[in-house]
Formats: sequence, C-alpha cells, structure tokens
Amino acid sequence: MPLCGQKTATACALLSVWGIIQLGLTGLASYLHSPALVEDLQVPDKESWTAPELARSLETAYETTALNCWIASLLYLCTLCLSAHQFWSNYRAHKDQFKAERF
Repeated sequence: MPLCGQKTATACALLSVWGIIQLGLTGLASYLHSPALVEDLQVPDKESWTAPELARSLETAYETTALNCWIASLLYLCTLCLSAHQFWSNYRAHKDQFKAERF
C-alpha cells in the first residue's frame, strides 16, 4: 500500500543513501581518532587535567561519537528500506492500474 508518491520515495532514498555514507565515514573517522574531529568532542571541563585523565576522556568521547554516528547511519538504513518499499509499492500499484485500464 503506497503511503507516499514515487518521487517522494526516490528523494527519501537518495537522502538516506547520502546519510548512510556521510555518517558511516564520520563514525569511522571518530573510531580512528581523527584529529580533525577533536573540536566536536564533548569533553567535560576541568581546571587541571593529568595526561592519563585527558587521554581517557578523549578516548571515551571518540568512542561515543563513533557509536552515535553508526546508530544514526542505521536509522538512515531503516529509512532507505522504507523508501525502497514505497517505491516498489508505487511501481506495483501503477503497473496493476495500467493492466486494469488496458483490458
């Protein structure tokens, strides 16, 4: 049963693919501790850090960021599956309608 049109399903599928790629790569960069992402990490403010405490805090922040990106990427995968289903449903509905009009 189609819930949205074929063009909307296609647009959502394309956005989902982009989201999967973007968030998957960002999660991978976070997992590999990319220095470019250090400004985006949420590290608690402390007046004095020791080197092991800071390293442990950065490690936790990188892992959390990577996990959050991968979870969001999986949600985009769910959206992609829903969009593909809607695309297929619209295709079947139009195909059946064309057959009914033909005969």
